[in-house]
Amino acid sequence: MSDHTMQRLTLDELRTRFHGSLHTQDDPGYDEARIIFNAAVESRPRLIAECTDVDDVRTVLHYARGNGLDIAVRGGGHSVAGASLVDDGVVIDLRGLNDVSVAPEARTVTVGGGTIWGEMDRATAEHGLVTTGGRVSTTGVAGLTLGGGSGWVERAYGLACDNLLEVELMTADGSMLRASESENRALFWALHGGGGNFGIATSLTFQLHPLDRFSIALLVWPKEQGREVIAEYRDFVESAPDAVGGGALYCTGVPDEPFPERLAGKLCCLTLVTYLGSEPQLRALLGGLLRHRPAGELITEIPYVDLQCMLDDPPGYRNYWSADHLGALPDEAIDRFCATAELMVVPSPSQHALLPWGGAVARNAESGTVINRDAPWVVHPLGLWEDPADDQRARDWAKATADELRPWMTGDVYLNFIGDEGADRIVAGFGRTNYERLARIKAAYDPDNVFNRWHNVLPAGRRSGVGA
Repeated sequence: MSDHTMQRLTLDELRTRFHGSLHTQDDPGYDEARIIFNAAVESRPRLIAECTDVDDVRTVLHYARGNGLDIAVRGGGHSVAGASLVDDGVVIDLRGLNDVSVAPEARTVTVGGGTIWGEMDRATAEHGLVTTGGRVSTTGVAGLTLGGGSGWVERAYGLACDNLLEVELMTADGSMLRASESENRALFWALHGGGGNFGIATSLTFQLHPLDRFSIALLVWPKEQGREVIAEYRDFVESAPDAVGGGALYCTGVPDEPFPERLAGKLCCLTLVTYLGSEPQLRALLGGLLRHRPAGELITEIPYVDLQCMLDDPPGYRNYWSADHLGALPDEAIDRFCATAELMVVPSPSQHALLPWGGAVARNAESGTVINRDAPWVVHPLGLWEDPADDQRARDWAKATADELRPWMTGDVYLNFIGDEGADRIVAGFGRTNYERLARIKAAYDPDNVFNRWHNVLPAGRRSGVGA
């Protein structure tokens, strides 16, 4: 449906019909409502609409389209590409739609489109159940899942989208659709990694899995040992059971365990091993890593939800992330990865990470997934810093990482892990064939390209441009 067919509401009329809170640029609560995770995104929407129910979502969608305003949809606000804000447009803020309903016997959970992972994980943990979620608790469930959904237990249970059973979706004309294996199957396929290109997810239902015991090993070394440690970690993961997850990374040491005081504020090498099992079982797997004598260690059995909160960083940092898939991780690639760690902004919460895929992530690729995820490794420079003067340095570091590791790259990329890197990278995220299929589905459900903020897939037949 084109803009001119939508009912045009004035702002005063919107206020009388809207149940939630509305914030214009002159309102006292506007700046707080505008805060997202990436402080480098400085877009100033004309209106932020904090919805309380589906009717609010439809009402503000009609207002925005009827007045020809661009639209952004906000869940958790963690999109590093800035998909949660839009200059001089309307933000449809879903955070009020955060109900969580667990069905323990069916092992399913249904959540509102504005739910964050911490809310969902706490509810499922009460029943000893879990599904793959984001690596921080404040990330939005919908945004992460629709983009694929990488997390700590993915090698055992697949990506978040692999566990998606059903989505309630509002399309660009305000209609509600249900997408599942039995309804709107092409759209359901597109929602397994195609992001927010097709509508507004107001409700999502997931398959859950039993979680009896969960353990972690955080091991820290000075940066000088990074080369030998990461090689050991590679060998460990490549023969580890699917119950093992985690990552190896460079980061700034902090004055808290497991970091020793002498490494606080300094560049360190860290490995995180997650395990769906007991602490003694995990320790039995760690022999090779422990022989490298970590300077600090934390090996313990903890609730899964505690790990999900452990790496939370508050909003306010400037962010630049990138990522690439690696088809192999030979010694030379490790050498280059370690060398580029020296370009990080230190001290800062930045992380220079290698994440192991494989396991269920790769196995589920055989079912015709939207995104390419059969590579065994993802290199993920994740920059967070405070001083705008460091902007170029942080970006140069991410680009240097890509340049150094290019010989081992597959050309694929997981789009949730990157900012705005251009149209070619979007196509690389899906592959040309999948992109063209997504474009045809986009043309069927959003021909005017209303939903264009998340790594935009243009409707088939549209040559260029975004917006309604």
